[in-house]
Amino acid sequence: MLREVELNQCKLDPLTLIGEQWMLVCAGNEKGYNMMTASWGGIGIMWGKPVTTIVLRPQRYTLEFVDREDYYTLSFFDETYRKALGYCGSHSGRDVDKEKETGLTPLFDGDAPYFKEAKLVLICRKLFKQGIDPEGFVDKALDGKNYPDKDYHQCFVGEIVKILKDDDSKSL
Repeated sequence: MLREVELNQCKLDPLTLIGEQWMLVCAGNEKGYNMMTASWGGIGIMWGKPVTTIVLRPQRYTLEFVDREDYYTLSFFDETYRKALGYCGSHSGRDVDKEKETGLTPLFDGDAPYFKEAKLVLICRKLFKQGIDPEGFVDKALDGKNYPDKDYHQCFVGEIVKILKDDDSKSL
């Protein structure tokens, strides 16, 4: 069961959480929401606040919800949900019912959707948005390697306003 905890009660390893275990980025409300799997992003401090950084390509359906809403969530799962995360990363919510196909159970904290099965949820309030400008690449190889279609990500920075943690996740 998820319960609210203070930031200092969590020892977060973003390299493992995001890069290896992946996360679901979700935004919307009870009338409609969407989620997508992500393995790029960050957790840190910006402007004196605990923040997350996420990036969304323009063609991702979830971008419409993150753009529209004031909040987004990052949900992290144990390894038993790897197949569900893979599904959410390879199918668009425009075309399929991800909730039905994965068996994930949505919950809502105000207008911030997250998932009952998560071991950790970061609820974030949007602070900043900017598109990636290809002129900003110092290492020009990154542009060609990651953006052959020139579909540059929109970058969001969100303040972590609430952390929900599963009581059984002692390592977090």
